[in-house]
Amino acid sequence: MGGKCPHRSVKKRRYSHKTHRRSKFLVKGDDLVYDGLKKAEDQMTTPVLPVDEDLPGMGQYYCLHCDRYFANVTVRDEHFKTKRHRKRVKQLMEAPHTQLDADLAAGMGMPDNGPKLMSF
Repeated sequence: MGGKCPHRSVKKRRYSHKTHRRSKFLVKGDDLVYDGLKKAEDQMTTPVLPVDEDLPGMGQYYCLHCDRYFANVTVRDEHFKTKRHRKRVKQLMEAPHTQLDADLAAGMGMPDNGPKLMSF
């Protein structure tokens, strides 16, 4: 009566299922979301969203900060109150890092040769 438990892999599958579902929908990177926010601030108008049958709520209820679509207004408004949304808004207040920032941090930035000396 020995051997492995036949249900041993079920628990493991349950946990990986959540991460699979999260990564199923492609999420824009922070830099693209930040650019979209800046573009929306420049226009000072709420963008008119096109009707898309494949998206939840026909694509009409969208959170620009989190890059998520919602089924209706009440779900979207509840999302605005969540901790995840508030953290995301706070994170996007500052500009995301660029490649130039990464190069400067690694010491690969523009060379600084010091002041130019007089030569005779």
